[in-house]
Amino acid sequence: MGLYQEALTGAMNLLAEDNRTVFLGQSVAVPGTAMRTTLEDVASNKLIELPVDEDFQMGVATGMALAGYLPVSVFPRWNFLLLATNQIVNHLDKLGELSRLDPAPKVIIRTGIGSEYPLNPGPQHTGDFTEAFKLMCPNLNIVRLDEASQVVPEYKMALERQDGVSTILIEWGDKYAE
Repeated sequence: MGLYQEALTGAMNLLAEDNRTVFLGQSVAVPGTAMRTTLEDVASNKLIELPVDEDFQMGVATGMALAGYLPVSVFPRWNFLLLATNQIVNHLDKLGELSRLDPAPKVIIRTGIGSEYPLNPGPQHTGDFTEAFKLMCPNLNIVRLDEASQVVPEYKMALERQDGVSTILIEWGDKYAE
């Protein structure tokens, strides 16, 4: 296991210690992606496996946030997260204004830029839409995790922030093996 993957595992364990957190998405409770390997120490009652329906997943995460949970919504790749753009741009980004709660409920979104090594899965799995989402979502904290040293501090900030700002954290699939 590389430093980047170790940092991600540590960050997931840190998030799991909070009673409000719940992890939802594809391959969170069952094997299937590299992200799953970072959740192996998380209690099974905090892992909610969902079908491949990204828009629905993001809606569930937002609803859970409104109910008092701190959802960690896991989308293995940016290209999959694109299917939840409606929920993110039209709802989550504006949740502070729409909910009129102070602070607004928040969601942590975990996604990744697909690994190109040892096998390149092609352009539908290796997109990076960080800058486009920054333009579309001025009320979200969007952070690309370029270095292992960023991982735990950024996830900790997303967990602990008290201003109701949701966070999208972008991982690099190719860094898992470093």
